[in-house]
Amino acid sequence: MPGVLYPRSWRTVLTALVLAALLGGCATRSMDHGPRVEERSAGAEPPPLLRDDVPADAADAAPISPLLRAQAEQWRGVPYRLGGSDRQGIDCSAFVQVTFQSQLGIDVPRTTDELAREGRRVGRDELRAGDLVFFKTGFRQRHVGIYMGGDRFLHASTSRGVMTSSLNNVYWRRHYWKARRLDLDERPSAVSLSDESR
Repeated sequence: MPGVLYPRSWRTVLTALVLAALLGGCATRSMDHGPRVEERSAGAEPPPLLRDDVPADAADAAPISPLLRAQAEQWRGVPYRLGGSDRQGIDCSAFVQVTFQSQLGIDVPRTTDELAREGRRVGRDELRAGDLVFFKTGFRQRHVGIYMGGDRFLHASTSRGVMTSSLNNVYWRRHYWKARRLDLDERPSAVSLSDESR
């Protein structure tokens, strides 16, 4: 209570208890025995499915998959630039827009907020190649990428530019928000697009 003075010994005991609780909280392990996201010995490489920038499995049978892999290779390493929309620098929503336009001939909105309202919502366990995956990365910050299959997504990362990442990466798993499926029924076939783009 404000204005109440405790004897010095009570303040010392109270301070010690608060400090012990804080330190104890740092040392405790979660009792959740669910699946471990990343198990490895110190200094070892994470398993391939959890490593960032490992291409999605080429065996994915979705017709859009070869187009997304081609886009990933063509744009890999292009730096992130807020508001950018070309190879000099691009942000996440512009990369989605450029990918859908250049690989599928489909116009989609420019901003993450607009993209988050497009199509229909799908569960994480229902994801298919071409679905948009969204993340809440801050109080008002949102991030978007394109699901490639095999728990991988293609995006323009603020730290590493255009790359593929695992949805099982600790960071992305924690910040996952939702997924949306756009109507891609009228898209050109993967064969005709990949032949034209070579």
